[in-house]
Amino acid sequence: MSADPSWIAEFQAAARRPLRQRFRYAFIRTYRPVLDDARFRSFESMAAYRAWCEANLPSWLGYGRQV
Repeated sequence: MSADPSWIAEFQAAARRPLRQRFRYAFIRTYRPVLDDARFRSFESMAAYRAWCEANLPSWLGYGRQV
């Protein structure tokens, strides 16, 4: 099985870009509700952290308990 030629062309074009530019486009900043609203948070225990996550974070972020 071989790779799609258009993917190879895109990879080769990206590989020719300077490293600084590749790093700039490598990471996508996504706002995470509640998590990004404070500079930092600290908790007395892991149990307190988990309880806070379940009570405050949307489930799609993946910080809830795995069932």
